[in-house]
Amino acid sequence: MLDRFFNESVNSRGFSGFTPHVDACETENGYEIEVALPGIRKEDIAIDFQEGKLTISGERRFEKKEEGRRYQMLETQYGTFSRSFYLPDNVDADKISAQLQDGVLVVNVPKDEQKTMKRQISISGGEEVKQPAKQKRVAATASENGKDK
Repeated sequence: MLDRFFNESVNSRGFSGFTPHVDACETENGYEIEVALPGIRKEDIAIDFQEGKLTISGERRFEKKEEGRRYQMLETQYGTFSRSFYLPDNVDADKISAQLQDGVLVVNVPKDEQKTMKRQISISGGEEVKQPAKQKRVAATASENGKDK
C-alpha cells in the first residue's frame, strides 16, 4: 500500500509547468525582482521587456541521473515557467540587468532619471486678450479707410 501511494504521487505529478516564487521591491533608484530558480542554468532562462512588460520565462528539465532509481517522492517542480511584471513608464529599459547566483535570479530595473526628475512648470499669463479673426479684419479695414482717425 505504501509503495502504491508513493508510485501514484510520483507518476501523477505532471511536468507541464510551474510558477517560481518571486520577491519584488522598489528602491530609490529602481526596481529589484528576485526569482527563485534553483537547478536552472542561465542558458534556460529568457528575459524580455516590451511595452512596459518584463517577462521572465524558461524551463527546468527533469533529467534522470541514474538508471535503476525508483523515486519514492518527487517534490521538485519541473517544466516551463513564465512570470510577467508590468512596470511604470519611468524605467530605463536600456539599463536592465540580471544575475543568476546560487539559484536566485536578480533582475535590476533602474528608474530613468530624466523621467523621475522634479520639474517646475511655469504658468503663462493671460494679459493679452485675443480678438476673433473677423473683428480684427473689421478693425484693420476701418483704419485703412481712415475711419479710425
